[in-house]
Amino acid sequence: MKVEEKYNRKLLVEGKDDQHVMWALCEKFNIPEEFDVIDCEGIDNLFESIPVRFKESGIQAIGIIIDADTDIQNRWISVRNLLVNQGFVIPENLPKNGLIISNGKVKVGVWIMPSNDTNGMLEDFVSFLIPPTDELLPIVDATLNEIESKKLNKYALSHKSKARIYSWLSWQETHGIPMGQSITKQYLTTDNENCKQLIHWLQELFVE
Repeated sequence: MKVEEKYNRKLLVEGKDDQHVMWALCEKFNIPEEFDVIDCEGIDNLFESIPVRFKESGIQAIGIIIDADTDIQNRWISVRNLLVNQGFVIPENLPKNGLIISNGKVKVGVWIMPSNDTNGMLEDFVSFLIPPTDELLPIVDATLNEIESKKLNKYALSHKSKARIYSWLSWQETHGIPMGQSITKQYLTTDNENCKQLIHWLQELFVE
């Protein structure tokens, strides 16, 4: 979703699902609307936009949220190299609680979904928010495992987390609800430690 940019703080995300999840989490935790959440429409566009964003007049902070997908180390190296080229001194390894660093003029932050230390994507992060007492998720898992054992799955195994969370969402009272709205409607819990860590990262990066 294209948004009218209002602020000199930017959060760059890969797609509209990421954008809406971030909006929902900010609303849930009362994080002030003091930064734009930008749907970059894909990882390639996001990476290409990073040098451009740093050239914008008055820019104060840039946050980057990307999926690890199947190779978190490769993702980290790619974004790290981009930031080093912008003059930042970046650690060799991504901190478990996300990166936040400043070059004296601009703060930059990096969070790699789902948790900065494992392969996966936004859908894995959202799966962390399913209540631990939920009784539907084991049935979803059993169903997906049976489908795969019979080689009936049409989804790539690398995208199983997508099949998992969307199957679970399709069985809720409002079926097929988007992930962001599922947070707003409290189908998902935000008490998960990884979620709290992401919120702390957002607050430290963007809230003065």
